[in-house]
Amino acid sequence: MNDRLGAQPGGVNPDQQELFRAAVEALDKGNYTSLEELMDQHGMSLIDLLVAAGAPQAPMEQAFTWACMLGRTADAEFLLDNGVDPLAGDNTGLNGFHYAAWHGHLETVKLLLERKVPLEVRNMYGGTVLGATLDAVANRPVVTHVAIVELLLDAGAKIEESDPDYPTGNERVDELLRKHGAK
Repeated sequence: MNDRLGAQPGGVNPDQQELFRAAVEALDKGNYTSLEELMDQHGMSLIDLLVAAGAPQAPMEQAFTWACMLGRTADAEFLLDNGVDPLAGDNTGLNGFHYAAWHGHLETVKLLLERKVPLEVRNMYGGTVLGATLDAVANRPVVTHVAIVELLLDAGAKIEESDPDYPTGNERVDELLRKHGAK
């Protein structure tokens, strides 16, 4: 993993130790907005910082969720390539796949589908990846949700008749759901 940094193995330097502690604290709390601000202030990549620190498992898993939530597909791919469990890092109640789909990050969703990340894992609200996406379509739609719903359904996502967000109010999405068996 240290190839990404081009740095000497051996951990973060003394100047980065406080940044590392603050970044891990933000990851643990799921406070991704403050994490982004922190990393921007220091002009450093979160992934590079974690790799320099020896790629500790729990922060790397949380970083995967962060990357998916923000549509940082290259970072998510790097983490997957380096053994991060895509279902871990769900201390916020949602895993990376739920976040990527809910936020409408089409390229990240495509990556997760290519990597065969399970679709039917439940989030803290009891919803699957498709359920999270339908919630977003009904409450916070973005243009990419139609394509994401279609990809999820084509990949075998199960439609739950009890989903409170169906019909969604988006005719294109509702038509896709009916086409795949929704009543």
